[in-house]
Amino acid sequence: MTSTETRKAHVPEDLPTHLQHFIDGEPRDSVSGATFEVLDPVSNRPYATAAAGGAEDVDAAVAAARRAFTEGPWPTMAPRARARVLNRIADLVEAQDARLAELETFDTGLPITQALGQARRAAENFRFFADVIVAQADEAYRVPGTQINYVNRKPAGVAGLITPWNTPFMLESWKLAPALAAGCTVVLKPAEFTPLSASLWAGIFTEAGLPRGVFNLVNGIGEEAGAALVEHPGTRLISFTGETTTGQTIFRAAAPHLKGLSMELGGKSPVVVFDDADLDAALDSAVFGVFSLNGERCTAGSRVLVQRSVYDTFVERFAERARRIVVGDPHDPRTEVGALVHPDHYERVLRYVEIGKGEARLVAGGGRPEHLPEGNYLQPTVFADVPPTARIFQEEIFGPVVALTPFTDEAEAIALANDVRYGLAGYVWTRDLTRGHRVAQAIEAGMVWLNSHNVRDLRTPFGGVKASGLGREGGHRSIDFYTEEQAVHVTLGDVHTPRFGGS
Repeated sequence: MTSTETRKAHVPEDLPTHLQHFIDGEPRDSVSGATFEVLDPVSNRPYATAAAGGAEDVDAAVAAARRAFTEGPWPTMAPRARARVLNRIADLVEAQDARLAELETFDTGLPITQALGQARRAAENFRFFADVIVAQADEAYRVPGTQINYVNRKPAGVAGLITPWNTPFMLESWKLAPALAAGCTVVLKPAEFTPLSASLWAGIFTEAGLPRGVFNLVNGIGEEAGAALVEHPGTRLISFTGETTTGQTIFRAAAPHLKGLSMELGGKSPVVVFDDADLDAALDSAVFGVFSLNGERCTAGSRVLVQRSVYDTFVERFAERARRIVVGDPHDPRTEVGALVHPDHYERVLRYVEIGKGEARLVAGGGRPEHLPEGNYLQPTVFADVPPTARIFQEEIFGPVVALTPFTDEAEAIALANDVRYGLAGYVWTRDLTRGHRVAQAIEAGMVWLNSHNVRDLRTPFGGVKASGLGREGGHRSIDFYTEEQAVHVTLGDVHTPRFGGS
C-alpha cells in the first residue's frame, strides 16, 4: 500500500543558501561570479545557489592540488600517518551520520533509512582504505648473487574525481578514500543536481588534519567544470561515475593527455530466476534490487528473466509486492521509495514509462501516486512480457521501473542476459549450484551475485564490461589506480657489461 498521510515537506535546520567551491583550504565563489540554482526534489523549488565553476576555477583548484603534491607533506607521509587521518575522517563522518543522512535525503529524495546506511558506508570506506594502505606490500625479486629488483610505489599526482547524483556522499567517499590513502591530491567535481552533502567534506577534512590543498572542490555543470577538469593538463587521473555517453566524451577528451581513466558507467543488469530457485528469496531480492534507492542505482536488476514454468506466478507476486511499496516523503522512516532526484530526470523516466506502455504489458504502477500531487514521485512500475527488442529492455531508465521477460532454458536465459550493450552486474537464482556457476560465468558482466542480492565485499573488484565501464576499483585495485609502480634494479657484485668501443 502507499502512504496516504499528508505531511508538510521537511526542511533541515541551518540549511545553507549558498554553496561555494573549496580551493587551497578556503571557500571561494567562482571567478566569473556565476551560480546555478539547486532544487529539492519534493517541492522542485530552489533552496540554494551554488558557485558555477569554470575553467579558471578548475585551474586554481588543480594548481593548489599540484602545490600540495609537490611541496606538501601528504604524498611522502608514512602510510600509517595517512591512515590516522583517514580514520579521523571516518570518526567525524560517523559522528554526524544523522545530519548527513538528513541533508542527503533533502537533496536527493532518497528515503531517510537508506540515506543513513549510505552515510555509514562512507565512513567504512575511509576505514577500509586506511587498513589497505598500511597493509600494502610491494614485490621484490632476487636473482641470487647477481641482482635484486624491487617495486617502488608512488602516488600518481593530482586526481580529478567526478561523481554522480545518486547516493552522492557515499560515492564521493568511494573515490576520495583510496585517492587520499594512496597519497594523491584531489579535485572533486560533484554532480550539479546534488551538491549539498559534498559541501560538508571541507569541514570534515580540515578538522581531521588533512593538509591544505590536498582536497579541493569545484561545483559546476558537467559540460563546463567537468570538462575543464578532464582536459586540464595538470590532472594525471580521472575517476568518473556516470552514464555511458558522458563516459565516451571523457574518454575522447582525456586521450590527448594519455590520462589514466577509471569509469563506472551505465547498467541494465539481468536477474535470472530458474524454476528451481528459492522463489521467496529471489522475489525479495529482485524487488529490493530494482526499487531500493528509488531505482536510481547503477547495479539495479532492471531486467528480471524468469523461467516459463514459474513465470506467471512470479509476475503476479512481483506486481503485488510493487503495488504495496510505500511511496512518500523521503524523510518519513516508513517510506521505501521517495522522490526522484530532479524534474528533468523525472520527465525522462516518465517518457520511458509511456514508451513501455506501447511495448509490453503494464502490471503495476505507471503513474504518479494519487496522494502525492507534487514532487518527482512515481509508483513502482512493472512491465511484463517485455520482448528483448523493446527499448525498456535495452536502455537504462535509472528509476523505479522494471521489465519482466520469460525464458525457456539455460541457453535462452544467457542469450537474453547478454543481449544489451551494458555489462555491469548480474544476479542468478537457482538451487543447482553447478548451473549457477556456469550461468554466472557466462553472463557478460563485471560482477555477478549468485543466490544473493547486491552485498559487496570492499576487497573485491568493482566495475563493468562493454558499455558499463573501463577499469576496476575496490581493494588493492583502487590503490593500483591511484599509484604508479616504478621498478628499481640493483646489481649485486661486479658489473659485466659488453664493452662497446672499448678496444
